[in-house]
Amino acid sequence: MARILGVEIPNEKRVEASIRYIYGIGPTLGDKVLASAGIDPNTRTGKLTDEQLAALTNAITGANITIEGDLRRELGLNLKRLQQIQSYRGIRHRRGLPVRGQRTSTNARTRKGGRRTVGVTK
Repeated sequence: MARILGVEIPNEKRVEASIRYIYGIGPTLGDKVLASAGIDPNTRTGKLTDEQLAALTNAITGANITIEGDLRRELGLNLKRLQQIQSYRGIRHRRGLPVRGQRTSTNARTRKGGRRTVGVTK
């Protein structure tokens, strides 16, 4: 497997799909990075030369893209800030409830977890 910026990406997939294994790079940004590095998106990752891998790494670092650990840390700090200032969104995050205005009387099972029933059990 090829390593780009500390992330192993699969060799058998196209570069266009395998570059998305890097946290913070999606379809649109991946296409822009490949275009700036001058790499054909249809080539397989295993067929890339060392020069092309270096060009890909330089394109990602040169574009000042926040990826992997730095991006995760930044998002975590944003959530901590919201919780610290006790904004509505921060309180919803802390309680594990939907943040963006969804209803909770029904549904919201993904955020709230499984149903907790109270009553007689057999």
